[in-house]
Amino acid sequence: METRATGKTFVCGDIHGAYKALLQVFERSGFDKKTDKLICLGDVVDGWSESVEVIRELAKIKNLVYVIGNHDFWTIDYLKTGYKEPLWVSQGGKATLHSFSIHVYKGLVREMLSFFDKGVHYHKEDGRLFVHGGYNWHKPIADQDPYELMWDRHMWITANMWESQKTGLTMGEYKDIFIGHTTTSFYDKTLKPMHASNVWNLDQGAGYEGKLSLMDVTTKEYFQSDMVKELYPNDEGRT
Repeated sequence: METRATGKTFVCGDIHGAYKALLQVFERSGFDKKTDKLICLGDVVDGWSESVEVIRELAKIKNLVYVIGNHDFWTIDYLKTGYKEPLWVSQGGKATLHSFSIHVYKGLVREMLSFFDKGVHYHKEDGRLFVHGGYNWHKPIADQDPYELMWDRHMWITANMWESQKTGLTMGEYKDIFIGHTTTSFYDKTLKPMHASNVWNLDQGAGYEGKLSLMDVTTKEYFQSDMVKELYPNDEGRT
């Protein structure tokens, strides 16, 4: 693949251990690990069986911005303390534990934490905001609890309401807000990235049976994997 002199900026939705889907969107978009930038919206683990491979692939990207998701937070807690949050295990953590178990070696925990430690809870760039769940647009994001940034769904629900009512309202001062966390398959069975108000939702259910999405933040051209369940026919996935 030819290397571009000037890179593009892409944003990726929740991967959930679907390494094969990640490779597909890279190939289909022509993503260049040396010159392009990837802003990853979090939840890179939990769901499918290749969380270690996902982390290693992301770590190869020279210009990576990694936003921490709630599933990543659970995994980080396990790596640091050994505690297996029951909700985490039942919501995809079982697959992450399996991925760790087949890559056992002395430096595995250090390798995984080295990646996670580079994570941020939000990223701002060129008038755009990137956050895993959402935020309270009535106050500065820097003043907000990271837990709420990972778990918020109120912003996406409100954006959809505003869109349906054709209010023309937008969330805060950002021209675009990119989120994951809330799977759009509950709203739109086409599994295309959804746009409501100034919010783009890039979680198309890759953690379940949907697709992984990668989008050019400037042009909004997007690239998707096959249905992830078809890529992992022998995995349980998330239910």
